[in-house]
Amino acid sequence: MKILTNPLFLRAAIVMVLSGFSFLLGIIFVRALRKSITEESNCSEGRVSSLETLPLNLYNTVIQQLKQQKHELQVQSQAEQHRARTSENFSQAVLSNLSSGVLVFGANGLVKTANPSAKVILGFGSTIGMNAEDIFRSAAPSGDDKAGVADEIHAVLREGSKRRQTQAQYLTPAGENKFLSITISQVPAVDGSLLGVACLINDLSELERIREQQQLHGEISAEMALQLRTSLATISGYAQQLASNRDPDLTQQLAADIAQEATQLDRNIGGFLARKPAAQRAAGAAAGK
Repeated sequence: MKILTNPLFLRAAIVMVLSGFSFLLGIIFVRALRKSITEESNCSEGRVSSLETLPLNLYNTVIQQLKQQKHELQVQSQAEQHRARTSENFSQAVLSNLSSGVLVFGANGLVKTANPSAKVILGFGSTIGMNAEDIFRSAAPSGDDKAGVADEIHAVLREGSKRRQTQAQYLTPAGENKFLSITISQVPAVDGSLLGVACLINDLSELERIREQQQLHGEISAEMALQLRTSLATISGYAQQLASNRDPDLTQQLAADIAQEATQLDRNIGGFLARKPAAQRAAGAAAGK
């Protein structure tokens, strides 16, 4: 009884009980861990054995299908690249052989593409990277057009206008006066967004000169008709005076006046008829171009 009441004995007994309980828990944990490792090992061996039992020709079939798909993708990619190059070469050939000038402005307002005719018409060696203000600085609106060419381009590029047409008197950097007709259109992307604008430029300088000549010829014709009527009225008046006059001196004077008026009339008509074929030949030459 004294031993049971001894504190040291009680402490030693408690420590021994706790140690035994801990040892027992350790044994249980080790057994559970060993069992888990054994089960995982058995599963892995089962999977490996199941993979090893698959037929070899199945692997070969899968590999061949993958190779075939890779080959088909390569052929398709090469065909797409060939079509893209063909389309690009065709577009370049068309642009290079157009008699009309073509300028393509990007979304930033700078020229991205220009065909040779555009360079010849506008008189620039290169327009790539230039903006509309620099190119058409010397272009003055013609007719009823009030907005400048650069303003029309920005209206399509910035304001969403679909298409604009304008005419302008244009002075090249070399000082040559030209009359241009310009059509400005949007260049949309596949998704509907705006890539830029395209300007189709036609040089109508020769046609404008012919039009001015024809207008001048019409004015000359009207003036000529008035002169003809005046000369005929004058000759008619002289003839009436000559018919009713008996004075030899006055008769001679009236005859001389009639002859002079007839000579002047013949000279005016001859000059008018000589100018008309020249204008027709100029018009025919312009039409042939």
